[in-house]
Amino acid sequence: MFLSKVPPLSRLNLLLLICTGLFSACAVGPDFKQPDAPKAKSYTESPLSQKLTAAPGVPGGTPQEFTEGADIEAQWWTLYKSPELDALIKKALEQNPSLGAADAALRAAQENVSAQIGGQYFPAVSVGGAATRQLQPSAIYGLPYGSDTYNLYNTSVNVTYKLDVFGGARRAVEGARAQAEVAQFQLEGAYLSLTANVVTGAVKEAALRAQMQATEEILKAQINLADVTEKQLKIGTVNKVDLTSQQTLVASSQVDLFNYERNLAFARNQLALLVGELPSNANIAKFDLSNLHLPEKLPLSIPSSLVRQRPDVRAAEAQLKAQNAFVGVATANLLPQFNITGSIGSAALTSAALFGPNSALWSIGGGILQPLFQGGQLLAQRRGAIANYEQAAFQYQATVLNAFQEVANALRALETGAQALKAASDAERYAYETLDLVQQQYKLGTTSYLAVLYYQNQYQQAKVKSVAAQATRFSDTAALFAALGGGWWNREGPAFKPKDIANKDQNETSGTN
Repeated sequence: MFLSKVPPLSRLNLLLLICTGLFSACAVGPDFKQPDAPKAKSYTESPLSQKLTAAPGVPGGTPQEFTEGADIEAQWWTLYKSPELDALIKKALEQNPSLGAADAALRAAQENVSAQIGGQYFPAVSVGGAATRQLQPSAIYGLPYGSDTYNLYNTSVNVTYKLDVFGGARRAVEGARAQAEVAQFQLEGAYLSLTANVVTGAVKEAALRAQMQATEEILKAQINLADVTEKQLKIGTVNKVDLTSQQTLVASSQVDLFNYERNLAFARNQLALLVGELPSNANIAKFDLSNLHLPEKLPLSIPSSLVRQRPDVRAAEAQLKAQNAFVGVATANLLPQFNITGSIGSAALTSAALFGPNSALWSIGGGILQPLFQGGQLLAQRRGAIANYEQAAFQYQATVLNAFQEVANALRALETGAQALKAASDAERYAYETLDLVQQQYKLGTTSYLAVLYYQNQYQQAKVKSVAAQATRFSDTAALFAALGGGWWNREGPAFKPKDIANKDQNETSGTN
């Protein structure tokens, strides 16, 4: 009775107002609660040294100390003070295809949120019109004569709305938003992984180059000694075994040199991949350990903040939030479904009369649907949603544990790496001094060739180990920055910064559907 007194357009507006007012209903399913941060006061089982062991005079021997509670710079790699490294990372952030794919995945997830909001929260409104010419026998009206041929014109505005009484739509949107958060933190994780890999790749390239250079120097000394031994063989002061042993050592060092050349090529090819270039076109800079600066201050976040900084932990948390929302969606599907439909328009036998006083038509209707039996499908879907939530909870726990393990490993690696570099640099220096003395004694004929051979091997091993220890110090520092989250929260601008996006508007449309 009330609606019959309301004008047609006002009825449609009233319908939309009722639909909007129903948003205040409660949503079924559990509300998401952010997991508490682990209660830990430190990362390692035993206390860390505040200052790390220094090795003066060698690359990577800079004294380092931890600064507890300090924030991490967004561009932490600039602390290495290498313009070549900065340029390489900038290029990678513009061209790396994996980072670009993660960025596209985020944009797709964000558009899905908009689609869910539009489809779940708002009525579907459509407008239509038709013109038909038709023949109908009079018998369908109960009349005994002939048939009628006539034209029929009509136009209408239709509204369909599903009432979100139990919050299933809101949970669906909540789940879509959480999945967009997953994509966002996966992008941040790709950004962190890319920058860390470029740094460690550059360090590896520099280390291989240094080891290759050291091997070349050792090989040159071995060849010189082989020439001396060959001359001594001619005058009879040494035997043939001494010469062949030295020649064997020369050949062995040549094999090592070839291996370093191969691994160096592989390392440069890997850097080309990271910057999104073909190996033949990458034009990668040559890195030198002596030109890299080791950061002296190492920020150490408090343990409780780690779960808010690590992109993988945040992604796991967002996935947990999404699965929690989907439990609500599955629960709402078990309950009655309400919908309202409305239509307003006109119909006439001529186009001129289509909007005349006697052509108006309208309808308003409502419906309710309560699922009774679907073979257990809805109950099984809800049980599956709960199981998915439990799986996400366990995965979150595993991700947190892995995050703390990586930080603890990085801290211990830094501590022992500093000590190892000091010992390795001392060993290299002592081995070189010993070899130099023994070679002089050998040339004077006061020591045996076996002594020279032994100390040559000893120095070669010490030199290679020293270079490896230097590279480890740079890589372990990068590993700590990455394990603590990399400072992405301090970055200005997007993670992926392409120079140019081809066919940018290829998939864009001007519609609002």
